[in-house]
Amino acid sequence: MGRLDNKVAIITGGASGIGEGMVDLFSQEGAIVIAADINEEALEKVSQKDNVYGMKLNVASDESWAAFAKEVKGRFGRIDILVNNAGISSEKAFTDIDLDDWQKMMSINGFGPFAGMKHVAPYMAEQKKGSIVNISSYTAQIGQGFNHYSASKGAVRAISKAAATTFGKQGIRVNALFPGIIETPMTEALSTSKELLGHLIQATPLQRLGKPADIASAALFLASDESSYITGAELVIDGGFSAQ
Repeated sequence: MGRLDNKVAIITGGASGIGEGMVDLFSQEGAIVIAADINEEALEKVSQKDNVYGMKLNVASDESWAAFAKEVKGRFGRIDILVNNAGISSEKAFTDIDLDDWQKMMSINGFGPFAGMKHVAPYMAEQKKGSIVNISSYTAQIGQGFNHYSASKGAVRAISKAAATTFGKQGIRVNALFPGIIETPMTEALSTSKELLGHLIQATPLQRLGKPADIASAALFLASDESSYITGAELVIDGGFSAQ
């Protein structure tokens, strides 16, 4: 306990799924956590937790990010941690993906983390210290998923590396996590097909799907001072799937 004492952390997509798991763990470890989300009903619920403040944010909007970052800095005095977790997925086949689908996916999954770093990093630079954790996907590292989702997560991988080299001299660390299939509301559709679910588990060396806690624990390490000499790193959390 206490690994994030006296730190202020922003977690996007923090009102459900992986994001909520990180919100819970970070607050337990002593951080003041701002759970940023576009779902107001979910935000109301998560705001009832100790040391958690729900704030509405449209990650696809540059203006929304600018106002949000300024408000957080004004209310809490500092920003130590940013976890760019908010995202969407899609089950569309590549033959059905059109330009509107592509642009929507990229605006949330790709531009969202970029805009977050663009507007939060300057506040971290004032402190000469900060940790940014971007959530990509194992599909950005292996030949699986010829679609807009994989492309958006590949973008997160690229900008994470670039941000690490850009902001390193200002004391800001930037690392990326690459989750496999995690049991969340976003992947709930998989549970409707026992055959597909069974195939995925069989194809995973650790013989199970991931849980939000698996990602939260890794994010905690990268957010904390325990990883003070780690930046530009990539950590895959997929039960060994991509190692095959």
